Amino acid sequence: MTAATQSDTRARAQQHLRALVGKDDAELYDDQWAAIEALVVDRRRALVVQRTGWGKSAVYFVATLLLREQGSGPTVIISPLLALMRNQIGAAERAGIRAVTINSTNMEQWEETHEAIQRGEVDVLLVSPERLNNPGFRDEVLPRLAATCGLLVVDEAHCISDWGHDFRPDYRRIRTLLAELPDGIPVLATTATANQRVTDDVAEQMVSTGSADNGPLVLRGTLDRETLRLGVVHLKTAEQRLAWLADHLAEQPGSGIVYCLTVAATQQVADYLRSRGHNVRAYSGQTEQTERLALEQSLLDGEVKALVATSALGMGFDAALGFVVNLGAPSSPVAYYQQVGRAGRGSVGPASVVLLPAIEDRDIWAYFASLAFPREELVRETLAALAEGGVLSTPALEARVDLSRNRLETMLKVLDVDGAVRRVRGGWEATGQEWVYDAERYRRVSEAREREQRAMLDYLSTDRCRMWFLRHQLDDPGATEDWSCGRCDNCGGLELPTDVSSTAVADAADRLARPGVPIEPRKLWPTGLAALGVDRSGRIKQPAEEGRAIARLTDLGHGNALRELFRAGDERPPEEDTVPVPLVRAVVAMLADWRPAPDVIVVTESASRPGLVADLANGLSRYLERPVVGRWAIADSSVLPGQGATNSAQRVAAVSRRHRLQLDDPAAVEGRRVLLVDDLVGTGWSLTLAADALVQAGAEAVLPLTLAVSA
Repeated sequence: MTAATQSDTRARAQQHLRALVGKDDAELYDDQWAAIEALVVDRRRALVVQRTGWGKSAVYFVATLLLREQGSGPTVIISPLLALMRNQIGAAERAGIRAVTINSTNMEQWEETHEAIQRGEVDVLLVSPERLNNPGFRDEVLPRLAATCGLLVVDEAHCISDWGHDFRPDYRRIRTLLAELPDGIPVLATTATANQRVTDDVAEQMVSTGSADNGPLVLRGTLDRETLRLGVVHLKTAEQRLAWLADHLAEQPGSGIVYCLTVAATQQVADYLRSRGHNVRAYSGQTEQTERLALEQSLLDGEVKALVATSALGMGFDAALGFVVNLGAPSSPVAYYQQVGRAGRGSVGPASVVLLPAIEDRDIWAYFASLAFPREELVRETLAALAEGGVLSTPALEARVDLSRNRLETMLKVLDVDGAVRRVRGGWEATGQEWVYDAERYRRVSEAREREQRAMLDYLSTDRCRMWFLRHQLDDPGATEDWSCGRCDNCGGLELPTDVSSTAVADAADRLARPGVPIEPRKLWPTGLAALGVDRSGRIKQPAEEGRAIARLTDLGHGNALRELFRAGDERPPEEDTVPVPLVRAVVAMLADWRPAPDVIVVTESASRPGLVADLANGLSRYLERPVVGRWAIADSSVLPGQGATNSAQRVAAVSRRHRLQLDDPAAVEGRRVLLVDDLVGTGWSLTLAADALVQAGAEAVLPLTLAVSA
């Protein structure tokens, strides 16, 4: 291309940028033009690692417009964030780009979308990574798109690498897709959260085998966010942290996000803040889709002060938020940098970023770490089951492998990309291809996660510039030893109050001390039980009624005391393993609200905590003046207490072998309301089977009561 033509292309790119952002004075950054030039002029691959809000999406939208003018096919963007997709479509439409999406929430529109693509009426197709492994999409739609697209974009590209903080198995298929692209189709990968190891890994996976210039252009910029003011507030108790939010949320600029580590916490915190007069709403992966859309829009429009959210909330570049508060620390500085990047974009002024860490954060990190890639023997069991059974659905595999649905699905996706299994209509099948368990790599990834957790703890206590710390963790070359932001609490640019009012603390304590979370009854038996010798299927004829526990182990209030109780259990002899007085009071308060009105009590025997469960049942018997008339007794101690706990079918089979109902009198529960007592609910299947046995023995109703729910 001549210099004149190159100049014309840049001028045209400038015009498109101004239409995209709606500003007549907008100018392309040098690195934005370098990426666009690589894609449009040189038709090569590029990896752009730039801070949130830098304008990575402008690169692929401008490149799309230029390539479409040259007659290229539509751009395909792979993006994991539905909220980001919606914002990107809105931005594209302002620039005259015809954009559509295919994801799990709009299945009814897929056929119409495919037809529009065939007619050439689509400039940009946004696809969720999960679509890449849908058999119909993978085998019928994806090959045509790969052959005819003008540009392939991989957004949130750190997800490709299992070194990344947010690795997603579905993204691993992108490597195969890249290898199958025809020569001359440019590829752009973008991310704001990749350290050098992740950057190198992603760049290696982008290598084009059909080009003499195999390596992608890598553009790394500064990760400093000049609008962010970072700070940490150390408070000792959950009550104080909630009170800080109640007292100081209104002082935060504009609207923003309060991030929590668990779904339960979002509901609990939002409920408390509303009681203190704040206009907030809860948001998580469990929020219904229509409500999600409405909540996101209300945040963007400033109609709420904050959404109290899990990491499921990811806003696009149009979000102009004034603050982010983290109630609890994410498990890595990289994940934290991504979350705080939601604030301070666009035209908003300086944004507040506040972290309120808690001791219990580490327990939550440990829980999520427990969901890592399974042990080799479980992988081999899965491969053997598929080799023997042919095509098996995930529920059918659950009956054969002791893994939860989520972990099983994640493992199968990895095996699919590795070539050992294949997703087909109706489930999964083994390919017969030899597969090697890369224990060394999994070990190194696990060690990297542990280092990230230690680094997050160091962030909390560092006296250095906090933005320097985050940039250093991301291997930002601009984070030199003498650099500081001048904006954070350690640099003196942000002063955060640590005071909390006694009224707010008392209200928070009252809110957290209010015991009682529902134990939802199971209503359907898991599929595949017949293969395990269990004669149950379909709907449970008479499930237990809704039960009660004091709290979830992940809750902010009683959750602390319950975590400590169950953590210390192995250190206490049975005769001393009793319910602490504060939790006894909580049980009494919970009963006053719940009013179960039982006639008799049946207790679940426990091998690990016999003293605790017995003390709870006997105390309830004295307080309610109702007799203990039976036990959900251990009949086969060779079945281990938690056996099968990660998988519904396996758990039902294990509990069916382990326990039997023993009543002091065969007619003890006939026509009676039975209070079924246990210490901790995990999967809920032990209570379900006990309730089923009590119903068969003639019970009118079964009401479960436990100290805690595990999550």
